[in-house]
Amino acid sequence: MRTDTLASTQSMLPGTPWLLAHRSMLPVNQPRKIALCGVDYVMWKDAQGAVHGLPNACPHMGAMLSEGWCEVQSNGESAVVCPFHALPFEATGCTVLPGSGKRTLPLLKPLDLILQGDFIWSYGGHEPKLPIPTVLNDIAKEYYLVGHTGDRTVESDLLSTLLNMHDYNHQNGTHRDLFRITEVEFHQFIDQGHQSHAFYDLPTAPYTLTEKLRRPDLFLLPATIKTHMENHFPCMVIFHTEIAWGKVAQCHIFVPEAEQRTRTYILFFGQAKHPAFKLVAPNYLKFAQVVVDQDADILSKIYPKTPQKIKLNNEVGMDWVRRNFENFPNVVEPNLSK
Repeated sequence: MRTDTLASTQSMLPGTPWLLAHRSMLPVNQPRKIALCGVDYVMWKDAQGAVHGLPNACPHMGAMLSEGWCEVQSNGESAVVCPFHALPFEATGCTVLPGSGKRTLPLLKPLDLILQGDFIWSYGGHEPKLPIPTVLNDIAKEYYLVGHTGDRTVESDLLSTLLNMHDYNHQNGTHRDLFRITEVEFHQFIDQGHQSHAFYDLPTAPYTLTEKLRRPDLFLLPATIKTHMENHFPCMVIFHTEIAWGKVAQCHIFVPEAEQRTRTYILFFGQAKHPAFKLVAPNYLKFAQVVVDQDADILSKIYPKTPQKIKLNNEVGMDWVRRNFENFPNVVEPNLSK
């Protein structure tokens, strides 16, 4: 492998488990394009709930299989059909050539998928260097899935995307019109290697009743946002919050599509303490979508390799990201707990 290609691959941290989707995000028998570490795949779910993945380029003439359709086979499983010449590819990567009636040997290598309940993980064919986090399985046992939102590609490298996520000060700028944060009251950072926890409060300036009536989702915004960020480097950040009507686990997921493209989406889980919670919870999805779009916008407007000559307070989360990124997959000193 060329040195520049190796460096490019390393910037996407090969050996990391990446959460490609929750099973509910895949409609039955509808192919979907998934990019991971510089390779495009097609992924689909059959009527039995089984999830499959293959390289997205048809081995005949390179058409995108994700632009095709699914065909149910006699055994109940489904094959993805190329939109160019209607060649059906089974989950094994085999097809049947027209006129022959014979199955070929595998022509496409299936994407390694690891299913934990409804969570679809993959190492993208790389040797595992980190274990798959089990925290989502625990959340799924105690919370119900409200839904997903913010599923989009961000024109940003993985490191810049993670630094933005762990920048506790950017709410004052990037999200100023949404949150109206007045200050950051940082309390504690617990460094556990590739896991960490950050605890801080964000007092907000109030919205008027007129503003809230125009945008009912603003009624969900408390006077002080009490934040517990549970971090699993580099694939996931979970915001734990609690309101009078219930508890929320807002799971931000990151998937490196290419060196300068990162996919992000949010899985939103809730635990109702009051029947009204289930009525208002879907509004959180709209709120979170705005946050993702604002982050994507600012990430498209930075020079990521600019030397940092200014350091603000409460950048310990960014220091944690840089330390782990630069030394991946090893954990080195210093421990950043404070």
